[in-house]
Amino acid sequence: MAKLSAFADEISKDLDEQLATLKANGVDHIELRGVWGKNVLKLTPLEVRDIRHAADAEDIGFSSIGSPLGKFPLDGNFQDQLDGVKIALEYASVLDAPFIRLFSYYVPKGESAADHRAQILDWLGQLTAEAEKTDVVLAHENESGIYGDTGQRCLDLVTSLDSASFGCIFDFANFVNDGEDVWHCWELLRDHLTYFHIKDMTRNPKKIVPAGQGDGDVARILKDAFARGFDGYLSLEPHLKEEFGATGAERFKASADGLKAVLAAVGHSV
Repeated sequence: MAKLSAFADEISKDLDEQLATLKANGVDHIELRGVWGKNVLKLTPLEVRDIRHAADAEDIGFSSIGSPLGKFPLDGNFQDQLDGVKIALEYASVLDAPFIRLFSYYVPKGESAADHRAQILDWLGQLTAEAEKTDVVLAHENESGIYGDTGQRCLDLVTSLDSASFGCIFDFANFVNDGEDVWHCWELLRDHLTYFHIKDMTRNPKKIVPAGQGDGDVARILKDAFARGFDGYLSLEPHLKEEFGATGAERFKASADGLKAVLAAVGHSV
């Protein structure tokens, strides 16, 4: 059985609507990024406990803290990041979430990623050292404009840090957006996978679409992952425009239906 999760803040700012829409689409985990218009790291401990209580009542768990850690300038005050990872780890404990999503820092425009590698590895290493005090794993998302926006640099991060507390999220659409050969990225990173972000993209024109409708090679990669024993989270991150639905709930359903169609095509149950 596939383990479905989602960025529920794309449904609505309202927690009750988030939970109801997840239930209606058969999704039983949340990658907590935002509620009530507040980013997860800006929530109070009491608010996080309230979220846990409401989700428990609907039999919905938490796959990850969808933090913005690492979406941060390299000339910023790194103490902000250390403070942030400690908050994220606290909230992961409250929610029983096994992962914290993070990024690998913005490379200044026009500058070489290689010139900033040492600083980025140092910063991520310090965040990883905090995670190593817990059972939570830091999960790096390949995002445009950061150090780890290519398959090769994602591999560099995970092998250089060499920690059981640091792994890779595989985001199909983000690799398409950066002009990467998505299957080759999969071959590089599949042994370091934490979980998948489910969104797809067409190359020309560049447009986010439901899973299986773009150039992310989603079905082929998921089929290979399942054959290799993957049983982790498939986390829906819709990012769909209004052509796929007038409301966040409608667009979320389009995203969920796309994934379900892919899973059916590769012979995997939901």
